[in-house]
Amino acid sequence: MSAPGIAFARVLDTAPLEYVRGLLGEDTCALLDLLNGGSTDEAMLRSVATAAVSPDELLADSDQRDRFLALLPDEKKTELAGRLGWKRSGRSSVFMAKCEWGAEQRQALLGFLGLIVERAPKAPAAARRIAEPDYGLFSHQRRAAARARDLLYGHERRVVLHLPTGVGKTRTAMNMICDHLRSREPALVVWLARGNELLEQAASEFERAWASLGSREVHVVRMWGDSATDLDGITDGIVILGLDKAVAAAKRDREFLDRLALKTTLTVFDEAHQAIAPTYSRVTDALTLRRDSSLLGLTATPGRSWANISEDEQLSEFFSRQKVMLEIEGHDNPVSALIEQEYLAKPTFRTVAASSGVKLSASDHHALADAFDIPKELLERLAMNVQWNLQVVQTVLELIKEHRRILLFAGSVEHSRLLVATLSALGVEADQVTAESSKRHREKVIGRFKGNSDRPMVLSNYGVLTTGFDAPAASAAVIARPTTSLVLYSQMVGRVIRGPKAGGTATCEVVTVIDPELPGFGDVAEAFTNWEDVWSN
Repeated sequence: MSAPGIAFARVLDTAPLEYVRGLLGEDTCALLDLLNGGSTDEAMLRSVATAAVSPDELLADSDQRDRFLALLPDEKKTELAGRLGWKRSGRSSVFMAKCEWGAEQRQALLGFLGLIVERAPKAPAAARRIAEPDYGLFSHQRRAAARARDLLYGHERRVVLHLPTGVGKTRTAMNMICDHLRSREPALVVWLARGNELLEQAASEFERAWASLGSREVHVVRMWGDSATDLDGITDGIVILGLDKAVAAAKRDREFLDRLALKTTLTVFDEAHQAIAPTYSRVTDALTLRRDSSLLGLTATPGRSWANISEDEQLSEFFSRQKVMLEIEGHDNPVSALIEQEYLAKPTFRTVAASSGVKLSASDHHALADAFDIPKELLERLAMNVQWNLQVVQTVLELIKEHRRILLFAGSVEHSRLLVATLSALGVEADQVTAESSKRHREKVIGRFKGNSDRPMVLSNYGVLTTGFDAPAASAAVIARPTTSLVLYSQMVGRVIRGPKAGGTATCEVVTVIDPELPGFGDVAEAFTNWEDVWSN
């Protein structure tokens, strides 16, 4: 254990008065004498010296240090020698006379005098550390964003960012939006999307992104549902605008889109494959009239179908044939690479369509050939088919043995209600959300589905959870809604394909009513590249 040492002030208190006056200097002593009307008393001189003299400077000078150390009582000189490394071999005075007084010895002396707390030498801080971003991107996302930015501010100022579902499409876009707002002040961004979930997800995600990446206070305007379309005072920030809200507002007020366009320098169209719908394209065209306005499309499926080339071509032309697809070095298909690297779950597919018992008539076949999706009449027939629904229920009962969270895509609201009622009667925790569900009900049910309970749960829906829904724990999907739309099918599969590195699961299971032999319907990697031909220049 170290000796108690002796306080610096105690040494000065017992030092000869002339030594103390010498430390203060003639000028300081004269000043003190004047202030005290003739001669300063001894106690004041020692007190001022203790406060005014720098121990570091005093002890750093070899002559001053020697004179100071000579004032120590003999037993304290011995204690100090021990602190400095004397092994009690020979006389301590000889050891002290030969002391080199480097930084470590001076620190030990200061500690001995009670001026610093002597501690074991600290290990130096690591010269290299990793600084983690609060809202960062993976390398493949950064590369895609950089390429998209080049096109976004180039000649055409239009580009589609093509990233697979579950790979952070929204997060990548929000980084680009924050870059845009930071480089322009004031600046207004308009985010276009359909569906309350998708719109709220965008608003919440921007707030999260700007909290980490932002440079100033900006407006975040939620403009969908029953919200007002008041633009007064909105010049800097982001407007999350529902497409249906935009169309309705433009009908009521022909100048609404023009006023918004005058403020807007970047428009983002989420689920960009919808952009060529006539009513929506008019909204987008109106918002991009400024010469310095850009249009960013986001989608995992840059096409309208797997068979209608003319519509796919139209979409490509709308975005000036400029598309940035996610690329991963050393891999031909990024989806295969992302599965291998565990950013996406490895999916398995199987079908239950063969034993449904539903027979298609000649008119059904003609209707399928002419329709973009399965006709509503056929969906209703499937929903009421006993064999079909028995197979769907049995499939869910099998899946809950292996999966904690299962998404069920029904063919109609009535179909969803029937399946949920049946599963609940069998003791399965099941609930549904549809377009008819109240906001409170949706939030409650979705919150329970995303919760940490180990009890398996089935969440059924019709038409509301294909986009804008993020539940990484969901590892199985039952697609009891037949469709020939590769876009819709890919969106449904995408709800359960988030991998471990993105907070999801290593594998996922998709039980589908689609024939897996159709292009893209049994292979998510193949589906991702299905439309490349129509985007080639």
